[in-house]
Amino acid sequence: MFNSSRRTSRPFTVLVEGNIGSGKTTFLNYFDRHQNVSVLAEPIELWRNCDGHNLLGLMYEDSQKWSFTFQSYVQLTMLQHHCHRSSHPIKLMERSVYSAKYCFVEKMRRDNILSEASAAVIDEHFQWLINNPNTAADLIVYLRTSPEIAYERIIERSRVEEKFISIDYLRELHNIHEEWLFYKNLHYCPAPVIVLNADLDKSSIEEEYQKCHYHIFNDIPISVQG
Repeated sequence: MFNSSRRTSRPFTVLVEGNIGSGKTTFLNYFDRHQNVSVLAEPIELWRNCDGHNLLGLMYEDSQKWSFTFQSYVQLTMLQHHCHRSSHPIKLMERSVYSAKYCFVEKMRRDNILSEASAAVIDEHFQWLINNPNTAADLIVYLRTSPEIAYERIIERSRVEEKFISIDYLRELHNIHEEWLFYKNLHYCPAPVIVLNADLDKSSIEEEYQKCHYHIFNDIPISVQG
């Protein structure tokens, strides 16, 4: 049970991070059954319908043209999740303004998809965001998945927009997540990180989830990777 002595003016905030296809939805569904938890899934439906425009689809179809528009909207919608008010003492968020900037914008910059001017605008906005107390985090759960497993899952779920995703793209995005959350030599980690083996199938993954269960619900010191 949640230890109320840890309650502050904001919920204990957990960022659930990982590559595309790493099983974030499965993880969130597992913890959503607890009454003290507010779960905020990635706002994909907003990205699919911004006043009638499927920005997610446009970005995958022509990333050179739409990356700045898409990432600007991602930053806004993720900020809305960070600022979301809830009566629950614990909040689990699927991704964050941090991974949007540190992983996806980083990938676009490396690929020269995002111009330096566009990246500078996103960065200026981001620097303002992270100085806002609403973007504070208490724990990061990194669902560490091999690109090959992630690719299999993407093929299996068959989202229309994801048909353009290649295994090479997933490998490069995986490497960026590794640099940020596993090796911790890229960008700043806003909270302690727990690394889970998310390659496991659904029949055995819940035991892996238990590794972070008590860190979320109790005041137990966190032993973190690195």
